[in-house]
Amino acid sequence: MAIRDRLKTLTPADKKVLRAVGEHLGSLASSDLKRRCADGLQHSSDTWAARKRDLTGQSSSRWAGSITKASHDQWALARRCQLAHIQSLEAGVRTLQHRLSLPLGEKGSKRAPGGYRSRHEWFAKSRRLAALTNRLERERADWQAGVVRVVRGGKRLLGTRHHLDQAELTERQWRERWETERWFLTADGESGKRYGNETIRLTPDGEVSIKLPAPLAHLANTTNGRYVLAARVAFAHRGEQWRDRITANRAVAYRIHHDVRRDRWYLTASWQHPAIPAIPLETTLANGVIGIDTNADHLAAYRLDRHGNPIGDPRRFLYDLSGTATHRDAQLRHAITRLLRWAQRSGVAAIAIEDLDFATEKTREKHGRRKRFRQLISGIPTGKLKARLASIATEMGVSIVAVDPAYTSRWGAQHWQQPLAAPRRTLTRHDAASIAIARRALGHPIRRRTAPPPDDQSDRRGHRTAQADKGDRGREETRRPVTERAHDARPRTGNPQGTRATSAPKIVRDARSARNVGPRPTPEH
Repeated sequence: MAIRDRLKTLTPADKKVLRAVGEHLGSLASSDLKRRCADGLQHSSDTWAARKRDLTGQSSSRWAGSITKASHDQWALARRCQLAHIQSLEAGVRTLQHRLSLPLGEKGSKRAPGGYRSRHEWFAKSRRLAALTNRLERERADWQAGVVRVVRGGKRLLGTRHHLDQAELTERQWRERWETERWFLTADGESGKRYGNETIRLTPDGEVSIKLPAPLAHLANTTNGRYVLAARVAFAHRGEQWRDRITANRAVAYRIHHDVRRDRWYLTASWQHPAIPAIPLETTLANGVIGIDTNADHLAAYRLDRHGNPIGDPRRFLYDLSGTATHRDAQLRHAITRLLRWAQRSGVAAIAIEDLDFATEKTREKHGRRKRFRQLISGIPTGKLKARLASIATEMGVSIVAVDPAYTSRWGAQHWQQPLAAPRRTLTRHDAASIAIARRALGHPIRRRTAPPPDDQSDRRGHRTAQADKGDRGREETRRPVTERAHDARPRTGNPQGTRATSAPKIVRDARSARNVGPRPTPEH
């Protein structure tokens, strides 16, 4: 959980102190991250203690703990990214080796691509295979040695230094952004301490005070080497939750950030929720489930009852994932919030999503020239959606059920798209896929009905409805005409009472038999 508020009415002295503290602690964080990367896989509790002792003399014990923890988190994140890069290179090498081994012009299948179309393309891809193999060997060597490469401040901002004209920045503006991004003004919380944090303290009435590092203690304007800012903080979003935590002296982490473009200062408070106990699946799905089909520009959702029957009309939650990362994240959070509020109004306590992972599908080696298809796959926010949906759903008391994504779009369109279509309701392939996802979460087969009994069209061998259990009331009742037409695409003629009419072939057969009543002619010998 993270909430933010702006630090307004800061005096020039406040800004000067914040800049001095950020620059000093930023230089310490850079040197500590360098030492952590140099340790590599040889890191231990002794080396950690040594680094923390060196930082304590130049700042404080709590500042040193926050800096070393941030260095460990940064190194671990770099290792995860390095492993993901290695896996991407391995997938590209396997695909290139497979396609180069095929004859020219051989067609591929849905599971594996075919051969290359010309000798020129084959030669170019062979050179690329050599480059990727060399790069993969280098990355594997770094992984085994524990070598990572991290840029404090961001690799993209560092590359912007060589393209100032395209970024419409001057060298001074870029330098200011670069130095600001490398500041360190983050303090971890401590449970049991006053207001949950001794380094950056925020009182219930909004007063912000900072424990200055030892070399900057002369800048303090109050006792015990602390500096009190003139700005007051009042969290408008989830302020009651934050106030309850600090009143109980529970840990709250704070971060002070400077937005150079707007020349504004912000303070962010964050904390973690305790682990939520697992809920039995039967209890979660008692009131039905909402199936979600994730797409590049919207979430297709359909509500199902506990028997697997669709209820109402499909819902679509649109979002635009173009623009900056902040805009994309806001669009995704807004769509998820609307989805969860609809689930709460419907009384549904579970949402079913596909356990998708396009890590091996995004490589250009598999799909070749299908650039738009690769862009479509890359645009589907699978990882970000899982993280945001899990965190927001936890706050709203909604459970998440992840299902196997195999053939949900194909089987959903085959069994549900046409039967549920109506003149006033257009059912897309994505809506049908959401029904398939929800039925799989409920444990029902995706197809609407099982095969009829082998004897005749009666229910002699048992009930044929796949989604109704034996103990459910009303399972043998006559179906409503709308439901009957939804399950059978053939038009039904008059018969308002709902009884089954005699089929046409049987009437013709009976008339023919009536005309031919009498003894059969005896064949002549």
